[in-house]
Amino acid sequence: MRKIMIRTALLIGSLTSVFLSGSAAIAQSADTLAAQRNDYDEVRAKTIVELQPFRHEMQAQDSESGQYIELLNLNPAINAWFLLNLRADVDAKPDSYHLENLYPETQTMTLEPGASPAILLTRNGQISRCKPWDRDNEQLQAARATGLAYAKLCGGTVFLRNKVSGARTNIEAAAEFLRENVWGGESIVRFVRDSFFKDSQIENSEILGDGVGGASLTGPRPMLGNKPPEDMPTISTLLDIGLEGTEHGRMTVGRWYQVASLPGIFASAFQPGKIAEEVLEGPGKTNRLDSVEAKATGYMVAFDLDQFTIGYAVGTDHPALGWSPRPAASARPRGLPGPDGIKSASPLVLLGMINPVIANKSVATFTAGFKRRHGAFKFGDMATYNYGHHYGFIEKGVILSKLQPNLSTLFGLTDGSIHMRTWTAEDDALLPEIAFARQNGVPLLETDPETGLGIPGDRVTKWGPGNWSGSAKAELRTLRAGACIADSSEKRFLLYGYFSTATPSAMARTFQAYGCNYAMLLDMNALEHTYLALYAQRDNKLHVEHMVPGMALIEKKASGGTIIPRFIGFADNRDLFYVTRKEQ
Repeated sequence: MRKIMIRTALLIGSLTSVFLSGSAAIAQSADTLAAQRNDYDEVRAKTIVELQPFRHEMQAQDSESGQYIELLNLNPAINAWFLLNLRADVDAKPDSYHLENLYPETQTMTLEPGASPAILLTRNGQISRCKPWDRDNEQLQAARATGLAYAKLCGGTVFLRNKVSGARTNIEAAAEFLRENVWGGESIVRFVRDSFFKDSQIENSEILGDGVGGASLTGPRPMLGNKPPEDMPTISTLLDIGLEGTEHGRMTVGRWYQVASLPGIFASAFQPGKIAEEVLEGPGKTNRLDSVEAKATGYMVAFDLDQFTIGYAVGTDHPALGWSPRPAASARPRGLPGPDGIKSASPLVLLGMINPVIANKSVATFTAGFKRRHGAFKFGDMATYNYGHHYGFIEKGVILSKLQPNLSTLFGLTDGSIHMRTWTAEDDALLPEIAFARQNGVPLLETDPETGLGIPGDRVTKWGPGNWSGSAKAELRTLRAGACIADSSEKRFLLYGYFSTATPSAMARTFQAYGCNYAMLLDMNALEHTYLALYAQRDNKLHVEHMVPGMALIEKKASGGTIIPRFIGFADNRDLFYVTRKEQ
């Protein structure tokens, strides 16, 4: 109990300093913060608002209409998501509207009190007032009637987030139908997956010759291979991304190539069987490569974190907020609708896409992680406590599912820095500064505290205790994606890895060979789950490029054949990471 009280005091102290360093209008008392923290901590059914320990609530009443107005800044340190509640009577159920600040770094939103309250918007010294509830909520109703995921309000400085349906592929829709409507549906899905989709995306490349020139000298360090970089084989590839220094479809294994028209982004091709023996037999326990995954071609895309930052958005349906069916019923407290006391994010609106302002700055998106159904433990010790360790996630500083200790976590802070590590209870002191976070199981690589190098996690070889999924027979080889952090020549890179078929052991050794100090699984089994797209401007046109050609089939097309990119042009049922270039 004393540890909890200490952590709470640290959180309140950190939060107060964060708020007071920003707008003076957003300062809260220690008593308010402590009460809200208690809401967050209590094990009981609650609302999504009660799950927000840093929220700032503002109230007013419009004397002309008699309407009661409440504006909640759900996390003032991030200043992005707001909830507007309107009531005809003080005790009435509110009409709720989820608002998004277009310019969270430079624009403040507060509720101006008085007889004629308004949303007060302050940006670059300019002040404007907005009353979207005037004339029977006319502006709000018009924005909602557009049917757009993001509808403009307040002169285009605020978005109303509207509930829309998230896109999904036919395969994914069929799998969901079986799971939810057919007795034994999960077993049917497993049979189909294990029988017909195992190694369905495997890529076996033709060797075209010995190593050739053209590799980038400014990217991450090359993969540590079983030959010097200049002697590694050049292979045919399906990478559907334009590169500098080589012909399309030709890459030397383990080398990095600059992505055309996107400075600071690099791509590399690998085959686990070409990794140096000193890595394959190095520190940490892994299973030996099997003959299939050893020859399977995969790809890495690296983002220079000096030039780019990362963001995260939750899908319309996934990862969901209720219970995963994986943990035993004994791990679920009675009466709790989900591991965090909630089953739905309502009245918040989750969209599976990024807003147009961010989209105009984005250079990449990729699928983030497991659905809630698969994002908890069924076997091993981690299934028996912490409610089964449901994977947590945070968007725009809003806690949608609590971050659980012992899980791999990719997160960003308010200072723009990006981190990846195994979450601990002590890390909860960082919550006031977290802009986004996504957890996905246990680590592929952990950082050795003595050397700073990545070594395979202690559950890499354990199917159940590692929650690696795969087949019901514990056959771990399948299409997978993962991410890691690698340091090279005083630079930090985020690496996204696409493995056309691999076990967790092969993933760990591959990330290790690329010099990663920490690595985690993202998602698996299908191209829509391992999707990555880059957005390159060439010839005054935006080119959408994919990791492999099959991912292009996921996109939608307008009349005339114009591609509408996933996660940018339409809402998706899955969650995503996005990459934006830093402001200079």
